[in-house]
Amino acid sequence: MAMMETNKTLVTEFILTGLTDRPGLQVPLFLLFSVIYLITMAGNLGLIALIWKDAHLHTPMYSLLGSLAFADACTSSSVTPKMLINFLSKNHLISLFECLVQFYFFGSSATTECFLLVMMAYDRYVAICNPLLYPVVMSNRLTTQLITVSYIMGFLHLTVHMCFSVRLTFCKSNVIHYFYCEILQLFKISCTDPTVNMLLIFVFSTFIQCFTFMGIIISYTFVLFAILKKKSEKGRRKAFSTCSGHLLSVSLFYGTIFFTFVFSASGQAADQDKMSSLFYTIIIPLLNPFIYSLRNKEVTNALRRLWKKKNAFVTMKMLQ
Repeated sequence: MAMMETNKTLVTEFILTGLTDRPGLQVPLFLLFSVIYLITMAGNLGLIALIWKDAHLHTPMYSLLGSLAFADACTSSSVTPKMLINFLSKNHLISLFECLVQFYFFGSSATTECFLLVMMAYDRYVAICNPLLYPVVMSNRLTTQLITVSYIMGFLHLTVHMCFSVRLTFCKSNVIHYFYCEILQLFKISCTDPTVNMLLIFVFSTFIQCFTFMGIIISYTFVLFAILKKKSEKGRRKAFSTCSGHLLSVSLFYGTIFFTFVFSASGQAADQDKMSSLFYTIIIPLLNPFIYSLRNKEVTNALRRLWKKKNAFVTMKMLQ
């Protein structure tokens, strides 16, 4: 038995099977996801640049929104570039180190997003339920601290999992039936018993998602009562419009996580699991900047001001 254990060859590289193994779909999928990635980066980085450039957007709400946009850009960038390379390459290998790094940055960005969403809900709670105290409560210092805590929690959460993941060895198979290094897929092909790892992921993920989701629910319960108490219909409409984008983003994010857990627990087809993962790794980061921008008058007004400044600058250059 000992001889058999020593003769096992340890795996240090893996093969990502991707979204599909059909050769005819590789180029169309590459083109589709290239466009999605470019729009995602332009939308999120453009929103960050606009918030930084326009003084009218230097408020706690937009500081949190800019941080969310950065987390979305990181989430997409941790998965999409490798997936695009694999669409056109016959070599779908990824080293164990690259695999763990991809998981680390994806997981930390996703965890950070959970905390940023609850911080944004708290911001809306203070703004609507205690508008007179808003400038005092949501100071620039507190906003910076909330953003910092969100990112620290994201990185600490994944650091714990990384510390326990490096003990795993792989000798059964080197094929990961996924489009990125999803940690549960790694556990399936591990020669080391991953029970401790799986328990940690279940406990930490459940706690973080339940804690943040309950924080959002509690904040918006108070917000809803505050909106219903407003006598003016215009005031109610304005208050609700400031929350609608965040509520839609929260619904997409936690709704996708919920369905992913349902598919995993019920043993649904792997393709369904891939589609739900695809949604929160690539589609949500694509949609978020547009959800927060298209119906937001402050953002559209900032875009108009920027456009006018640009036109004025070009006109001055032409007249010189």
